[in-house]
Order: sequence, then structure tokens, then C-alpha cells
Amino acid sequence: MSRTDSVACLHGVGPKTEKLFQKLGVYTVEDMLLAFPRDYRKIPGITDIREISAEREYAVNVRIEGTPVVKNTSRMQVLLARVSDGTGVMGAVWYRMPYLKNQLMAQRECILIGRVVYKNGRYEMEQPEILDRQKYQEMAEGLQPIYNLTKGITNRQYSKYVKLALQEAGGTDYLPLDIRRRHNLMAQSDALTRIHFPENMDQLVDARRRLVFDEFFLFLLQMQRFKEHTGRIPNHFPLEPDGFCERLLQKLPFTLTDAQLRALGELERDLEGADTMQRLLQGDVGSGKTILAFLLMARMAASGRQSAIMAPTEVLAKQHYDTFCQWMKQFELDFPVLLLTGALTAKQKREVYERIAQEENALIVGTHALIQEKVSYRNLALVVTDEQHRFGVRQRETFSDKGMEQPHVLVMSATPIPRTLAIILYGDLDISVVDELPARRLPIKNCVVGGQKRETSWNFIRGEVEKGHQAYIICPLVEADEDGDTELEDVVSYTKKVKKYLPGCSAAFLHGKMNNSEKNQIMEDFAAGKIQILVSTTVIEVGINVPNATVMMIENAQRFGLAQLHQLRGRVGRGDAQSYCIMINTSNNEGAQKRLDILNHSNDGFEIASKDLKMRGPGDFFGIRQSGMLEFRLADVYQDAGLLMLASDEAKEYISRSMENPDDADEMLEAELSRRYNLYEKRINL
Repeated sequence: MSRTDSVACLHGVGPKTEKLFQKLGVYTVEDMLLAFPRDYRKIPGITDIREISAEREYAVNVRIEGTPVVKNTSRMQVLLARVSDGTGVMGAVWYRMPYLKNQLMAQRECILIGRVVYKNGRYEMEQPEILDRQKYQEMAEGLQPIYNLTKGITNRQYSKYVKLALQEAGGTDYLPLDIRRRHNLMAQSDALTRIHFPENMDQLVDARRRLVFDEFFLFLLQMQRFKEHTGRIPNHFPLEPDGFCERLLQKLPFTLTDAQLRALGELERDLEGADTMQRLLQGDVGSGKTILAFLLMARMAASGRQSAIMAPTEVLAKQHYDTFCQWMKQFELDFPVLLLTGALTAKQKREVYERIAQEENALIVGTHALIQEKVSYRNLALVVTDEQHRFGVRQRETFSDKGMEQPHVLVMSATPIPRTLAIILYGDLDISVVDELPARRLPIKNCVVGGQKRETSWNFIRGEVEKGHQAYIICPLVEADEDGDTELEDVVSYTKKVKKYLPGCSAAFLHGKMNNSEKNQIMEDFAAGKIQILVSTTVIEVGINVPNATVMMIENAQRFGLAQLHQLRGRVGRGDAQSYCIMINTSNNEGAQKRLDILNHSNDGFEIASKDLKMRGPGDFFGIRQSGMLEFRLADVYQDAGLLMLASDEAKEYISRSMENPDDADEMLEAELSRRYNLYEKRINL
């Protein structure tokens, strides 16, 4: 079996299960192997019933007393059993699982693992797993993976299919042996096995280290080649200093910050210089990068040349388009502004294609539709990619290749990467930083509270809605975890709670598994004020600008990395009203509270990133993921800064060696790079 085969090739995966996996973004065996656990669980040791207390997970070695009973309620069937272990008696309850009755014969001995609650004067274990002693011993020896699930697939089923994939999938290790030995990296096949089913924490750390190195190394190889391919390119679209932007700034109702003016000066000097601009514009959320992009694009239009800006979502592209049209009126300009997204009809797309091919001074706004083959530019001199961490090096290369001559490239990112790391990740780009927020923006007020303050927070949101404002609520899960992880909130269930508790407020949910038209409609309705409370996963981290939203409430905040929390918080505070960020910490972990306190006391993304980097040590990654930066599934540029530097050195060395002597290029590594490039091309052309 090849890793590129469909998951349907795995024994037991029929058409129905295949569709469920596709909902999770798992189409191939390789997708399954690279869909890493979101957390791990250590099976508890055996505890006597007389020693248990409520609200904790236990393992108990018990005997079934009598015959279990199935009760029918108005909502579901409930299976009830009475169990004992010689030290005490307790209840066990399973919801919607009446078929388990056949496994629970009277006097059967088994081990139950589950969360204990105190109800009706006795202890009950809810939704426990049923294991024999041998299975329990196997599970107790290692860490149990917990996967992102969808309704219809349990964690146990998912684990079974991952084990099958590991056993049956082939594949060779593409990382050269000398690199593996130099940095003590385990084989890739071992790393994949251990990342899913580690026997202990040390194995998990070592497996993750190998896979993180791979992600950095392959990304940096691609980037280094892109850098070698482009290098310093003569400026084919030189501009003369003409004071155009200065004249426009006089018509602005506000003054740019010193940081914006400094960055604008650097950008304009690039356009007027001898070499083509290749620059990263890095600025915190709300620092005003978009106005700088518009000024450059307008200056290009004034010189009779085209420019294009690519956004990561259709909604953000539409918002850029509307903003650009407003600025055109404000600045009394008459350049054409065009919008191209996948949501347009075939007829609308043809019309936009024709205008792009004809209008030599157009400002073109769009999504990845801008880099498809059908788009033919007339005179493309500047390309801007917004929220660059959503686009890979290949996409940037494809976009820039759309020009007849090499266009200027401006990459914008709100991800606060420390400068030393940014130089490695964007080694082909010069860097400008906008490290100052506009004076008219009120600082966001933050608070970190426990779960007991949830209803108080809802009441606060009600008050903001009554003032005419809107709110976001972020949950880590899409749907309730079928295996009973009641600790984490999900958007589907949470929206029902909000509607019940706040009946006068319109609420809706949003998550990444919805189709694009549904997502776009929800975000447009929220932007238009038709939805007052949006319950969402982190899909809104990038791509929606609603100045009227004043509250960001984040459930299970300890589950997210600080950079991602800061990005989420940046969705509010975009208007003139005071905005708030409420972080619900449902963990008793002291380290989690310390991390959240960093965010609680600072709104500076660069300061937060720096402190986060200092706080987090090796192996400190349980349940903590930063945003899906760049193309990485597992790697975190903050926590894994040391590995990033090692991978950078190795990538430079390999590129240098293979360029000097092509025979030194590693066949398996080159084949893997080629395979990934072909996968990228296939995705782009879909």
C-alpha cells in the first residue's frame, strides 16, 4: 500500500467512513499519518472505589452486580449498571449505547475508566471505557492519542485505522543519513509511529523533534531555491520620486504613525531603486498595513501599471475591495478596482478576466483565483500577498511569475515573529516592521477568568449587544467529542447554549468544515450586523474585519498558543468603541495561568512572542498549538527556534553542495521535494 492511496484502501473503511474522514481533511493514507493527535492521555492507575471522589478520572477493577438496565428517556437511551470491587459500590452509566448491555454480563470482571460524578447521593462513572486486564496493561504502558474527530468516528476507531496505516503504508526515509546522524534524529517511520503511539514522554519528544526538523528543512530548501532562482533582479518598473503618496496623505482624516511613515519610505525607495522589491511588511494586528499597500498600488496605477493583492479568504478579499473603493472616493482617484474570487459566476469571471487583460492601471483584489492559469495580466508591476503565513513559497512564486517581467513583491504578515527568526523564514525578503498602533485605537481591555465566570461573561456580552455592538466566542472543537472529553467546548453545542441563555440575541456558528459558500454567508451576515454573536473555531483568526465587534471571548483559552490568542484578540478593537477580550481558563495548571497572564497584561504582539519564547521549554507542547503558520502542521517557530536554526544551516549547506556538484544531490530527498511540488500544483489547479 502506498501512502498516496485513498484511506478507503484501509481494511474496514467503507464509503460512509471515507466521507467522515474527508470531513476531517483526511483523504489519503499519508493525510492520516500526518493528522497528528491534538493531545495525549495517560491512563490512570487502578484505584479502590472507597478512595474515589467526584470530578476526576479513575480506573477501577470491578465486578458487574446484577443485570444492567436500559432506560428510555425522551432524548436518548441510557444504560445503567451497578459495580463493586470489594471496597465499595458505585454506578456506571452509558448514554446512547444500549448495545453495551451484551458485554456487561452479571458477575463479569472488567476494568472501567471514566470520569466520576456525584449524583443522587452516590458516585457514578459516566461513559466509561470497558477493558479486560490485558488491554488495560497495554494502554497503561504508553500515552494514548486523542484525535480531532467528527460525529460518527470515535477516538478508538480512529486509533485503529492509524495503526493499520502505519503497518501497511510503505515509504522510504528521504532525509539524508548524514543529517540524521549529525543531529541524532530518529528514522521517519519510527517518528510517525511514536508521534501517534508513544510509550513515554521521551519518545514523544524525540518523535516530534524529527518531524518538526523535517517541516522546517523541507520548507527552507524550497525557500532557498526560490531565493537562488530570484536573487537580485533589475527593477523593470522603476518609479521617479514624485510626491504622489505625500499628496494623498494630506487628504487622510488621520495621520499615519511614525512606524507607518518609516515603512512607507522603505517601500517607496524599493520601487524607485535599481532592484525589484522583495520585502516583508510585518506589523501587529491593527497596525495599518493595508493603507500602505493601497498607497503603493495607487502609485503604480498613477504610473500606468497594474498591481494585485491576494487575500487568504473571499470575505477578506471583498472587504479589501470595498475599502479600496472607499479610498478611491476619499482620495478623489479614478483608477479601476477589480475583484476576482471563486465565488463569482462563470460570466462574472469572464468579464473580470477581460478587464484584467485590458486595463493597464487596474488595482486587482482577489483570492488564490488570481494565480490560476486563466488569468492573463496586462502590465503587472506589483503583487501583494496579505497574511503571508497562509501562503507558501510556491504560491508566492506562482503569483510573481504572472508578470511579463518580474513584478515587485510585497508580503504582509500580522504574525509577530521575532526578527532573528523572521530573517530565516523570509530569507529571500527585506524586512520592514510597523511596530506602533494608531493613536486613535483604544487599547483592548483583557481578563482571564475561570469557568465559573462563564455566565457573568455572557451577561457582559448581552450588555454590549444591547449597546448595538457584536461579539465573537471561540471554541476549540467543532462538535462534541464522542469519547466523552467534556472539558472542551465545541461550537455546535455552545451555540445552542448561547441561544438558550441569551434569547434576545441572534447567534450563529462558524467552522472550517462548512463549505465555502456557507462560511462566506455567515461572515458576510456578521459583518453586516445581521448576526450579533458569532460562535466560531479559529477559522476567523484571519479574514474578517468587523469594527462593530467589541468582545472576543475565548473558551478553553489554555488550549491555544499565545500568538494565536493574540491574533484572535485582534479581531476586536478595530472601531472607535472600547473593546474587550475575555479568556476562559478551564485548567488548574499553574503554567497555563502564567502564560495567559502574559496576554492579560500586554497588547503588544512582539513582546508577547518574545516572552512566550522564553517561557516555553523542550517538550512543553501538550495541548498548546500556535496558529497554523506558514505550511507547518506540527512545527512552532517560537518553541522550536533552535531546530529552525539547525534546519536553516543544513538547508544552506545542502543547496550550496548540490549547486557546486549536482551529483551530490540526494535522490530520495529530491524526489520528495518534487512530489511535494506536484501536490502543490495539483491543489492550485483544482
